[in-house]
Amino acid sequence: MGIPSTMRDAWVNRRNSHLIASPAEDQKILNSRRCTQEGVRAGVKAASIACVGSAVPTLVAVRVIPWAKANLNYTAQALIISAASIAAYFITADKTILECARRNAHYEVQHDKSST
Repeated sequence: MGIPSTMRDAWVNRRNSHLIASPAEDQKILNSRRCTQEGVRAGVKAASIACVGSAVPTLVAVRVIPWAKANLNYTAQALIISAASIAAYFITADKTILECARRNAHYEVQHDKSST
């Protein structure tokens, strides 16, 4: 009780017929992928720096400060370090992607004005 192959092919072709990619749209897709990759790279760099930047004081505090030694178990230490890393990743990736998109939008506006 499936869909006959001819009907399925007609449905797929009908659905894909509206998706004729132009060179401008291909360029937009490439720009968005490049922006996403830039964001991921910047986010990983920021997360690794934040990881070290939060791990060192946390681990030192747990060994030196009596309150931290008594109250911060391994789970709490891991949560502190990972929260800092995750926040740094997402904030940096978001800012980088938005900045890249803004730069591309500005380039498109300049390019459109010069072509008219």
